[in-house]
Parts: sequence; C-alpha cells; structure tokens
Amino acid sequence: MDKIDSLNHTKWDCKYHVVFIPKCRRKTLYGQLREQLGDVFRALAQQGHKESRIEEGHLMPDHVHMMIAIPPKYAVCNVVGYIKGKSAIHLARVYGERKRNFVGQYFWARGYFVSTVGRDEEVIRNYIRHQEQEDERLEQLGLWR
Repeated sequence: MDKIDSLNHTKWDCKYHVVFIPKCRRKTLYGQLREQLGDVFRALAQQGHKESRIEEGHLMPDHVHMMIAIPPKYAVCNVVGYIKGKSAIHLARVYGERKRNFVGQYFWARGYFVSTVGRDEEVIRNYIRHQEQEDERLEQLGLWR
C-alpha cells in the first residue's frame, strides 16, 4: 500500500482506478470466463509493461474494475489498450471455437474510465472490493418501489 517503487533515476507511486466494459455490456464475464480473466489481466500487466501491476481488481457481470500501478514512463492509455487488446485476442483463441458469437479483438467496447488514486487508495480499494454487494443491495431496494 505505502510502497514506493523505483526506476533507475525515479521514485514513484502512480496508481489508477480503471473501469472498462465489454461491447454492448454483454454479461459474458460470468462463470469460467470471469474466473480466468483476473489471471490474464495480471499476466498481461507484467508481461507488456513489466513494471505495471494490478493491485486490486473485481470483475462485475458487465464491467471490469481495477486499481493498477503504472510507472510514470508509460502512458495509461498504452497500458490499458495493451491489456484490453491482448485479453480480447486471448478470449477469441480460448473461447472462439466454442461460442460463435465471440468476435475476438472486438470484445471490449472502445474507451475506458480512469482516475488517479492519490491519497484515497484505501477508499478506492474498498469500493472495488465491495461494489458488487452494494449493487445487489441497491437492486433489492429497487424491488420495493
């Protein structure tokens, strides 16, 4: 949490809250796919941009939340684009033959939400961890209207 990373001539602590969705907010993130994607995202963050790492993450039924540490020498858009692109290719390879409606590199919708974490790191970690329960609670409240 309070770990300061370093490069050759730089000390850094750059964390971002990132949210992105599948095309048409398809609910295909459940089941096998949902379980496997966390490991895929973590591997891609380390593989493509070696110093990047996913610190917290949660796969909702129709979107992805993650807190990712990215060194200042990389642009957030490049790291997120890499993770989205390579994970879509992985999904097409693994599930493309089983389900005909997978469209490979077009799995994720264009764009994403990003905000810097700053001093609110613990608040954002809790938000990511407990958002699904909060959504369910709000859905239950909506049933009584």
